[in-house]
Amino acid sequence: MITKILLIILFIIILLLGLTLIKTLLVPKPRKHTEKEIPINTERAVEYGRSLSELIKIETISSKDDKSRDKFFTFHKELENQFPLIHEKCEKMVFNGSLLYKWPGNNKAEPIMLMSHHDVVEAPGKWTFPPFGGKIANGVLWGRGTVDTKSNLFCFLTAVEELLKNAFVPNGDIYLASTCTEEWSGEGGELIANYFKENNIKLEMILDEGGMIVDEPIKGVPGKFAMIGVMEKGMGNLKFIAKGLGGHASAPPKNSPIARLAAFINHVEKSDPFKAKFNSTVSEMYRRLLPNMKFPMKYIFSNLWIFEPILKKLMPSISSVGTAMLKTTCAFTTQKGSIGLNVLPQEAYVTANMRFIPHQGTEESIEIISNLAKKYNIETEIINKSYPCPVVNYNSKPFKLVEDTVKKIYPNVSCSPYVMSGATDCKFFSEVCENSIRFAPLEISPSQIDSVHGLDENINISTLVTGVDFFKSIIKNWC
Repeated sequence: MITKILLIILFIIILLLGLTLIKTLLVPKPRKHTEKEIPINTERAVEYGRSLSELIKIETISSKDDKSRDKFFTFHKELENQFPLIHEKCEKMVFNGSLLYKWPGNNKAEPIMLMSHHDVVEAPGKWTFPPFGGKIANGVLWGRGTVDTKSNLFCFLTAVEELLKNAFVPNGDIYLASTCTEEWSGEGGELIANYFKENNIKLEMILDEGGMIVDEPIKGVPGKFAMIGVMEKGMGNLKFIAKGLGGHASAPPKNSPIARLAAFINHVEKSDPFKAKFNSTVSEMYRRLLPNMKFPMKYIFSNLWIFEPILKKLMPSISSVGTAMLKTTCAFTTQKGSIGLNVLPQEAYVTANMRFIPHQGTEESIEIISNLAKKYNIETEIINKSYPCPVVNYNSKPFKLVEDTVKKIYPNVSCSPYVMSGATDCKFFSEVCENSIRFAPLEISPSQIDSVHGLDENINISTLVTGVDFFKSIIKNWC
């Protein structure tokens, strides 16, 4: 009897092995890119680089503690100098330093909006070239904002300016937006969104910052991919407060406020309370990346029907970015206890930045973490919160337009949807647009990705040419 059971088990194992191997072998081979690379017009690249350099030279660091908008109005003046036709032909609106232009169309198509912020983060540390020097060296422009995100803003404004020179009229109204508060989730995006709400304007598509064109988007997956963001998680900041009696540190009690906070943090780190799930966006992303994977990675991801439960548990040790695409995350950021070295605090706290996944949204995620904190006699205070944005259907007309345009401008690049782990101004526009796509059509290297919010931010001026052509094509082909 035991032998018979063992034989049945062996047969099932062999059958499963055979089925999984067949499924792996049936994965299509990587698409052959037989098209020749489109040559870059060097003169255009140099011209664009010099123009963008002038925008980089204007320091536009934003902070919630700095209420002045003078630096941003200086930036606006430079935009007027570089894009005179936009300022002549389009209606300009200013919302406390944030910009919105309306380019009237012929009403044959629904309105769309191109958006990219012009504020930047601080630039501390020792840079190879000054962060606001706008230095161009060997075809590379250096400076804060070159990637995040003055280059994207420059590309779509240049595209519109050049189309206006040719008296082009779009099929529908085109809105151009740029906030000065994105880096700290300030009011700029909300003020512009309120304009659309108050005027009952629905946008068919928003194209904002997000994914870009990268080589090897996931380690072990070679090839150039346009990573098109279709999902943005909600965001919140929570404060966890532990209280005690205080007193002298020479006779410390058990379960003091800091000890309880430490135990709570350790629990969250060791036993993540949030549910991982391969949502449709992540599944589609891996499906599109699958042909470029090497064995055994291809074997595992072509058989998620078997390996998904294992991957969900192993992903945190494989990739923090991969994990963030599957679940709500909680990152502890600041803390405070006693101000005295030998004094027990009567109250201590830590704060956490949370990113809420749609399948376990804002309220449910906060409830889960709050209930866990209660077990350690810790109170939870919500500092702020936002909700996950509508997920863009990767079969929708707006996504297909972006995808087709990438293939036209970058013939040797494949496309994939993906989950944004960061936050954008799109979060303010959920009520006025169901298709907020997070993608900047610029090719960047791994080191340039790492330079965002870090040292030596830089971009190749050659990619500005294809960026401008991408936006021209989007505008011309919208409906």
